Amino acid sequence: MNKIIKKWIIHPIKRRVAKYYLFFLRRVTGLKVIGITGSAGKTTTKEMLASILKLNGKTVYTVANIDPVYNIPTTILKCTPRTKYLILEMGVEYPGEMDFYLWLAKPDVGVITNIYPTHTEFFGDIEGVLKEKSKLVKFLDKSGFAVLNKTNSRLKSLINKIEAKIIWFNGENSDAAKAVANIFGVSAENIEKGLKNYDKPRHRYEIIKHKSGAVIFDDSYNSNPEALLTTLKKFNQLAGKNKKIAVLGDMLELGKLEKSEHIRIGIEVKKYNFEKVFGVGKSVKYITSKIYNNALDVLPELRPMLKKDVYVLIKGSRSIGLDQVVDKLV
Repeated sequence: MNKIIKKWIIHPIKRRVAKYYLFFLRRVTGLKVIGITGSAGKTTTKEMLASILKLNGKTVYTVANIDPVYNIPTTILKCTPRTKYLILEMGVEYPGEMDFYLWLAKPDVGVITNIYPTHTEFFGDIEGVLKEKSKLVKFLDKSGFAVLNKTNSRLKSLINKIEAKIIWFNGENSDAAKAVANIFGVSAENIEKGLKNYDKPRHRYEIIKHKSGAVIFDDSYNSNPEALLTTLKKFNQLAGKNKKIAVLGDMLELGKLEKSEHIRIGIEVKKYNFEKVFGVGKSVKYITSKIYNNALDVLPELRPMLKKDVYVLIKGSRSIGLDQVVDKLV
């Protein structure tokens, strides 16, 4: 009953209060709003940017892993007349979600970290992903700024569809954060300090020195094809010529692309000469023959393999639960 009341009574009231409260703050105090979306790197970019902007003025930003539909109104209501910057992570999984976010809060700056085939079960294909996420920067007027990843080919197609000033960054999350900070005139000293001290999100590119001497590369927060390919490259650079093991989970919500994308990843994984590849889920059968239904069932076989000069990559979609494997190991 409480859930029904929250969903159909409290939340509709809350989001309208948040919308008009933000309108008031922007008109009266000059509060600046930054929206961040993309297929990967949103949370890290948000944390980096928040760390920088906090050195320049009171900053409020979305926290925790809560559905943005609920998180964004809650975050807006944390603002005070002293708030200078509001950073909103605008992750989308379904068509139409971005429209709701933009109804709530029109950004002064829109950031798109990248466009990859994610949530294609609902968006259909990568063009569907681009269509929904690009609404963020198409919504900006001439006084706004669209901060886009110039290494992502899909984003280049937006050039003639955006009224706002376009600022390109070089692909890294830190480059995106720097680009936004420069818009607001943050000093180079504060940018460097903010990037050095930002709160690194758990289970994203975490390098863990295990008591056995092994090194665990934990990127288990989430997964999609392009993000996994990037992680494989970074992991390979880290591991060098040491023995490599991978624990890979299904990449979920790919819809009709599920089989083909797992096959494509399987081909790439073979190039990295892993000593062992454990799979958790169903579609990982296209990547490895060593499959478990439950993430924690990997532990009895994985634990004895942990020793000095062994590097372990752990990555999969969030609901597969590979973060639990990491937590049990450390």
